[in-house]
Amino acid sequence: MRSYGNIGGKKIKKANVQVFGFFLIFSAILWVLVQLSKEYNRTVEIPLTYINTPMDKTLQDAPKTLRFNLDAKGFLLIWKYEFFKPVLTIDLKNTTDNGAQLVYNIRDHRSSIENQLNIDFEDTNFLKDDIVIDFQPRKEKRVLVIPKTKLNYDVGFSAVNRVQLSPDSITVSGAKNIIDTLSSVSTNLISLSNISKDISGTIAIDTTNLGMLNFYRNTVNYTQKVAKFTEGNVEIPVEVINVPRGTNLTIFPKKVMIYYQVNLKNYEFVKADQFKVVCDFDEIQDGVDYMLAQISEQPRFVNNVRLNERKIQFIINTFLFGISSDIAFCIKSCRLISF
Repeated sequence: MRSYGNIGGKKIKKANVQVFGFFLIFSAILWVLVQLSKEYNRTVEIPLTYINTPMDKTLQDAPKTLRFNLDAKGFLLIWKYEFFKPVLTIDLKNTTDNGAQLVYNIRDHRSSIENQLNIDFEDTNFLKDDIVIDFQPRKEKRVLVIPKTKLNYDVGFSAVNRVQLSPDSITVSGAKNIIDTLSSVSTNLISLSNISKDISGTIAIDTTNLGMLNFYRNTVNYTQKVAKFTEGNVEIPVEVINVPRGTNLTIFPKKVMIYYQVNLKNYEFVKADQFKVVCDFDEIQDGVDYMLAQISEQPRFVNNVRLNERKIQFIINTFLFGISSDIAFCIKSCRLISF
């Protein structure tokens, strides 16, 4: 049989534990309230912000916080300076310029600080008398904007011209030592695929690592004309330049094929004599028996121009005692003579 006496005893013990726990929690809360009602002296650190920066100056290493000792009740210290930390705004119009720094005297602006922080100067001891802000003279400069692109065209289509930006330059301002090293900025990446018609849009300036500068414009417009293209080719003789006087030079191949892309409507205007391929004798490297061909002239309206062969082999023909001999020649290296 169940013992009712044991059941009743367990209920009493459980009730005693609950009562004890209640008074323990109540005592802890009461103790905390008593402690927080006491006066404390504590060092407080608050963030700073700045307004009305002079147009001819750029701030350098401006203090981010202000520290002071404050006599206040625990409630105020925790509630105001831990949970809802105030921010002190410094109006730079109210600073003194000593030539290299802006100086904000704390006591001279007592009223503003007391109102913003809701404190009494009599209960506060600031660890510094002044807030000192280093600055550099601000300079303006107009710099080029360079498009950063990744453009892929549909089969049979290509660009008629380069990507055009409007405007192609913008004004930036900032510290003189930074502005003096800046000559251009780039756009964010313009990435398009399967292009088969003219493109246009707006793209932002890439300000990565340039946060200390002010940009008078943050975007530019871009355009590019696109047309249907076809491929053509022409065979062009190779010309060697800067050959020393008296040197009899034989090259192979004597002609190379040039491949190009051209707007379909301009195809009939492409002529072989509009191209020129040259090799520079002065650019021959030690120990090699070939020159590198380069396209030195081409029509403005063709693009993607390339050679089927760049390495041009050469032989220098010499005459010794009236006997002709073909000699493979390496500049600034030995000559092999055969009879």
